[in-house]
Amino acid sequence: MIKTFSTPLLLTAAAVLVAGCSTDSNGTAAADSLVVSSSWAKAADSGMTAAFAELENTGDEDLRIVSATSPGAGSTELHEMVAGDGGTMVMRESESGFVVEAGSVHSLAPGGDHLMLMDLTGPIVPGADVSFTLTFDDGSTKDFTAQVRDFAGAQEEYAPGHGGGEGGDHSG
Repeated sequence: MIKTFSTPLLLTAAAVLVAGCSTDSNGTAAADSLVVSSSWAKAADSGMTAAFAELENTGDEDLRIVSATSPGAGSTELHEMVAGDGGTMVMRESESGFVVEAGSVHSLAPGGDHLMLMDLTGPIVPGADVSFTLTFDDGSTKDFTAQVRDFAGAQEEYAPGHGGGEGGDHSG
């Protein structure tokens, strides 16, 4: 006896399988557990600038952000601060991404972890909004918008070989 399956049944089964591919063990995508607040970006006329925010993980499992994009920049990198030669703090692209531990807040702040907008597509002016998409290690994404502000602080240097070359900064 040959069994046949209806097309709607097969399509439903396929949709359930595909949806399950981008979720954690609780059945939700990593992005669903992230709340972004207090987001802002530093104004710049050209070159590069940085964006900051509070990233809250409301879930029961750690989240790993592996990349970011923004239409305001040719590329967007996840940057961290590390001790360089002589003990001075320098920034560099994070090779492992940002981990937001379960039930905690990870701050993206001047002088610490941040999103680096490289090769700006145009001026980033105070009062405007810049949109971002964060991508997690499970493939899910989270969109948010940051308001642009004037900010003169956080003139960090790059680690040699990272981004702006030795002596580069966020001044844009």
